[in-house]
Amino acid sequence: MPNKVPITITVNGRARSAEVEPRTLLVHFLRESLNLTGTKIGCDTSQCGACVVKMDGVTVKSCTAFAVQADGADVTTIEGLAQDGNLTAVQEAFWNNHGLQCGYCTAGMIMTVTEILERNANPSAEEVRAGLEGNMCRCTGYANIVKAALAAAAVQQGG
Repeated sequence: MPNKVPITITVNGRARSAEVEPRTLLVHFLRESLNLTGTKIGCDTSQCGACVVKMDGVTVKSCTAFAVQADGADVTTIEGLAQDGNLTAVQEAFWNNHGLQCGYCTAGMIMTVTEILERNANPSAEEVRAGLEGNMCRCTGYANIVKAALAAAAVQQGG
């Protein structure tokens, strides 16, 4: 049995300390140790994007990051986006524009769209699609996800 390593990660604004095996994936730490199950395990190979979280402000696929790599980092999961019970513009737009069906990919999609809009406040539909390239949805055909991203961009710009 490998030796456990102490880590401290700020998750959704709260410092969390634990001892983990060096091979523990960040997604497993979030889901199993912290009970933050909004982050999904889809493929374990970085192909689907269901596990996307933000680490130090940049989206990462938590199925290919070790928890020890997040030591000292600031991690935001889907549970950490809404503030005081108020959904973000992206979360609202997904709801209002039917940007989800089964919901399995939704957390990763929302995390990714949030970063897309942070980098480009007014993306085109093509830019949204390109930004979502690492996220897979098997239900929606992406049309409503792109529509939701563009609606969120308009709301964030006051439109």
